[in-house]
Amino acid sequence: MRVLVDVHELVDHSPVPSGARWTLAEPGRQLDANLVHLPAGQRVDTHTEPDLDVVLVVVAGRGTVGTPDGEEVLADGNIVWLPRGSTRSIAAGYAGLSYLTIHRRRPGLQISKRPGS
Repeated sequence: MRVLVDVHELVDHSPVPSGARWTLAEPGRQLDANLVHLPAGQRVDTHTEPDLDVVLVVVAGRGTVGTPDGEEVLADGNIVWLPRGSTRSIAAGYAGLSYLTIHRRRPGLQISKRPGS
């Protein structure tokens, strides 16, 4: 066990670009995790995750998560479960939004024979 990163250092209040600020890259891991920052007014477009449950932890800022049922406000400290198969979008509020996503690691691509080959 070891501390991997201090999220407060990654989400300081200075202007930062949109995108992943940190990614779990430890060899042999069973999970994937990303710390994502969206500047004020930016968004992740509507998409569906067909295979994986995702846990989203808001570590700084505010925003919304949109679903077919409507929008839910996201605030610092919220933990949100996004079940596999769910459709969602994420939008940052006026001060931006930083969040951690955690999900089971996707298996790597494997080369296999075609059926009937």
